Amino acid sequence: MTQNTYAVTGMSCGHCASSVKEEIGEIPGVRQVDVDVPTGKVVIVSDIALEPGLVENAVKTAGYQLVG
Repeated sequence: MTQNTYAVTGMSCGHCASSVKEEIGEIPGVRQVDVDVPTGKVVIVSDIALEPGLVENAVKTAGYQLVG
């Protein structure tokens, strides 16, 4: 298992967090997604290392952006 932390901009509420969790959760191999709205931190636990492009696309689909 691998764990990665990302920073996401634009989230302001629980609905924002739900959207991000749902989109990232659809990536194959993802086991857990934790979103902290106040800090913008998203922690992903997955079976394998995820390609950053997959995470970025999922975040964009949810309507937000990765930082960095």
